[in-house]
Amino acid sequence: MTTRGSRSEKVKRIFQQFDTNRDGGLSRDEMAALVVAVNPRVKFSVEQISAILDEVFRTYGDFIDGEKGLTFDGLLRTYDDGAGDVDRDFDALGLELKPLEDKNGISHASEEAASSSSVVADERVMEPHKKLRTAAWAASPNHGIVFDDTWKLVDDLEVLIKRLKTKQMKDGKIKNDNSDVFSDPGWSRELGPSSEISDKRVIWDESGPDYAAFVKELGVLRSRADRARSRPEAFDGQMAIGRVLYEHYLFKEGLVSFKRACELTPFDVKPHFRAGNCLYVLGRHNEAKAEFLLALEAAEAGGNQWAYLLPQIHVNLGIALEGEGMVLSACEHYREAAILCPTHFRALKLLGSALFGVGEYKAAVKALEEAIFMKNDYADAHCDLASALHAMGDDENAIKEFQKAIDLKPGHVDALYNLGGLYMDMGRYQRASEMYTRVLSVWPNHWRAQLNKAVSLLGAGETEEAKKALKEALKMTNRVELHDAISHLKQLQKRKLRGNGSGNGEAAFITVEPSKFKVVGQKTTLRPELAVALDIRAFQRITRLNRCDVELIKKEMSEGDVPVSYSGIGIPEKSIRKASLEVIICKLLNFLKPETFVGSVKAINQKILSVLDESDFGRVDLGMFFAVLAPLCGGSSDRRKQIAYESLLWRPVNEGSTQIKKSDAQRYIKLLRAIYIPSHGISEMLEIHGEADDSLVSVTEFVAMFDDQEWGFGIISTLLKLENGDRSRHGRHICATCRYPIIGSRFKEMKSHLSLCSQCYSEGKVPASCKLDEYRFKEYANETEAVKDKCLWFGSKGSSAGGS
Repeated sequence: MTTRGSRSEKVKRIFQQFDTNRDGGLSRDEMAALVVAVNPRVKFSVEQISAILDEVFRTYGDFIDGEKGLTFDGLLRTYDDGAGDVDRDFDALGLELKPLEDKNGISHASEEAASSSSVVADERVMEPHKKLRTAAWAASPNHGIVFDDTWKLVDDLEVLIKRLKTKQMKDGKIKNDNSDVFSDPGWSRELGPSSEISDKRVIWDESGPDYAAFVKELGVLRSRADRARSRPEAFDGQMAIGRVLYEHYLFKEGLVSFKRACELTPFDVKPHFRAGNCLYVLGRHNEAKAEFLLALEAAEAGGNQWAYLLPQIHVNLGIALEGEGMVLSACEHYREAAILCPTHFRALKLLGSALFGVGEYKAAVKALEEAIFMKNDYADAHCDLASALHAMGDDENAIKEFQKAIDLKPGHVDALYNLGGLYMDMGRYQRASEMYTRVLSVWPNHWRAQLNKAVSLLGAGETEEAKKALKEALKMTNRVELHDAISHLKQLQKRKLRGNGSGNGEAAFITVEPSKFKVVGQKTTLRPELAVALDIRAFQRITRLNRCDVELIKKEMSEGDVPVSYSGIGIPEKSIRKASLEVIICKLLNFLKPETFVGSVKAINQKILSVLDESDFGRVDLGMFFAVLAPLCGGSSDRRKQIAYESLLWRPVNEGSTQIKKSDAQRYIKLLRAIYIPSHGISEMLEIHGEADDSLVSVTEFVAMFDDQEWGFGIISTLLKLENGDRSRHGRHICATCRYPIIGSRFKEMKSHLSLCSQCYSEGKVPASCKLDEYRFKEYANETEAVKDKCLWFGSKGSSAGGS
């Protein structure tokens, strides 16, 4: 970890290196030389250098000393704001850091160590050395301590914290949270880069009497701060107390002081910003968001005074929004931070990660590559870039990027786990199992890694090892997918099946052309129809839309206030930005946890918004969105169609009418098919059918158009069947092809009596041992139907025997 003392010294060395005329300032030419030198891999144009310098000299105007240029404090401030990485730049310039000695020959570093080793001492008399003991912020302009009495509060608080730490360490109560193995979410404890964050976060024990005594004494210090001679001095005291507590990971107590500072000076940016930081660390993301919004409002109202802090407010607000699952909204703030500070590599990394999270892979790759361009040793950026490349099908480059992340941080859990998944997708099962083993060495109770290790070992043909790994996973969690995996393993052991077309044995299955699949009875679903319905059902499950009552859409239309805007061709519509739409989706899916909600938004963005936002302006017709969503929401088939009709009627183009235009209904159904049945729908969207039909369509006529099997969305009847029965099990029946227990409908071949699951039936997969000229299937929604069918068969046999 880079201490503040060494960090400040590194900046001073960099400053001195480029202050060639020794006038105490960096002119534009000197700053240009610095920018080029610390970015040796970047080929800047004259225009780019000029733009960067304009931004620096404008943002840090308070630190510009006439013609001399940017002062040392100004350069230090740029690093504090995350505009650069001190350690990276220092190393890139090949500089060395030697301990400074005072006139008595005593090293500051050793002096710090000596002072920190004492537990309780009246250090207040050591006035000249005060700034050496205290964190960097204390002496930094605009953020530091202003009043002398505040120093006394800080000294007394440091003594209290040392006393508490000594007691808790003695009792073995202090724990370390080894959080450095996880991806750094880009969270900045302060304005400086993440290298300043301790690798081992201290977790205090708040339950004992020693902590209660500390809180009581802390209350006395806060009261002293409040009794200061003036409001500014009280504010200074509370802010300093909060900062010290924050530095020592006492976030809950720090929050109290920052909140008090907010009360003393409501329109100051700093207390809101730091209260937001505390709230985020405490997991109170919604409250953190509210504080950051207040900080943003105050900073924007304060003009250039807070320009240096604006990028970090946007970044931290974005992170707080991500904590709530609002990734589209977070993207907007990361973009704003990158615009305000073009060298903010962390903002670009976060933007890339967020774009990846909502399925916009090309844009994600671009942002992540820019972040890596600025900071080549950014392990998390390499990891997320690899994931985005894999999602785009560029597996070879994805492997290289994962490996770079692992080389930079050998215990990087995300990189190891995702590389294991990539190897699994490529069929390289042995390498996959090695990656999952490394994950488990870092995070021993990672049950998903344990389960995936079992699956990869199974793919590698190591059945016994796979069985052991599954048992270990079962010790970690009792989830139903583990039981299904164990059942599947047993079936494979019985059959000794090989993968399809792999090895020297017979293929596990063959794929039969659709024309050879025949159905028995009117209730049996046709194979192509089931394939489409299963795809829609999978989307419905990912988004959890079937758990959203369709009546909530009607409520949102009646209560929501969306202004009317005009499209490029002058048509009025209630168009809304994706980030604002995300807020509405959150209301509809308010039962989801943030991490699950992110997955829902990603699926909706990829499948629905990508079609509705055809102009790629980032805006969506809200009425059409509601109409497209309605068929997949919870509720009866009739209510879904009714709400879809009302959503179309709600659009401004139909305002004042009780019926919709036929052209709108036709366009809606084509959009519906383009989104949910893309193999048919996209070509239909491209068709041109002459002039638009402006005749009006009633609800009854709309439903008839909707239910049309050929040109409408008649697939909804099959979808409803899946919704009602895709969780039903069929006793001991397993799929003859994939060997998994059958869940949902069972498809029985009437001649060979084999049974298939819905997925294998829809894909036309049958066991290689069962080759027929024609396959005749009957669908059983549950075992009750199968038993009834069997009884009828026995009854008919009995009748024919009696008659003879």
